[in-house]
Amino acid sequence: MPLQNPVVAIVGATGAVGEAFLDCLQRRKFPLKDLRLLASSRSAGRTVSFAGRDLTVEALNDNSFRGVDIALFSAGGGISKRYAPLAVAAGAVVIDNSSAFRMDANVPLVVPEVNADAIRTHRGIIANPNCAAIIAMTPLWPVHQVNPLRRVQITTYQAASGAGAAAMAELRDATRAYLDDEPHTPAVLPHPYAFNLFSHNTAINPATGYNDEETKVMQEARKIFGLPDLRISATCVRVPVLRAHAIAISVESARPMAPAELRAIMATAPGVRLVDDAVRNYFPMPRDASGQEDILVGRIRQDLSDPSGCTNMLFVCGDQLLKGAALNAVQIAERLL
Repeated sequence: MPLQNPVVAIVGATGAVGEAFLDCLQRRKFPLKDLRLLASSRSAGRTVSFAGRDLTVEALNDNSFRGVDIALFSAGGGISKRYAPLAVAAGAVVIDNSSAFRMDANVPLVVPEVNADAIRTHRGIIANPNCAAIIAMTPLWPVHQVNPLRRVQITTYQAASGAGAAAMAELRDATRAYLDDEPHTPAVLPHPYAFNLFSHNTAINPATGYNDEETKVMQEARKIFGLPDLRISATCVRVPVLRAHAIAISVESARPMAPAELRAIMATAPGVRLVDDAVRNYFPMPRDASGQEDILVGRIRQDLSDPSGCTNMLFVCGDQLLKGAALNAVQIAERLL
């Protein structure tokens, strides 16, 4: 049953994604009746401005969800596992940004431009996908509709925002220290961050050699597309960019596809903006994608190593805090109305 003027709660309201939730709800004029801001006891009592009024952050507890219709979670998997069932029991629909429920067969994993119909199957919890999976797969879905995917290979260049506000602060501090020729010891990420890049800071599976982020992207892409046998491989790298992930994609389709056809598809794809100016050598960049709702797509060209003409290359950038997290969740919430 559609919700009208719901009471909305944000769990993790003072984090980087929580702030993006507030921005999206306000900018998109989400028709809520009331908004509750929930966070840890450390943040309780803080005042946050929203739509011209000041809201006080409350400490999350077992009774926080009485009267809540939609709960937007972005406070880590442990918090989601504990409190999402309580929110559902209190009558709320949970849209969870953690990895806690993404691969649960009973929980839809949704990108609205791809599989919005899955929202109707929810049993109280809807999972928001991994940020890199959203940004990579959104532009590939319209391609799949006209020329089915056979194989996808992606390399991600992931911003500090994906590791939260503390990582963004660490990048700023490390950069200042580097430029001032001063020592800086990383505390949030495992390696020096300024003017450096490194394999994504998640554990590596000794059996496969893939880190957890790469495994998430591959598994979630298959679930979002409903293609359990999709041949997909990922390499995920952390780069010294504040926000907006960049991803290089190689996509093999069922039949040959000229770059012009792929550009035409991208030009009208929902949630996508074509940025593909070879004359000026101007293609998607994190600085242009930051703060933007659309995923930027460009650098479209045929893979010359595939003589069949079935493989194309493209480069995409998307704001990790927006379409990679908060915006996607708010778009799901809009579909519940």
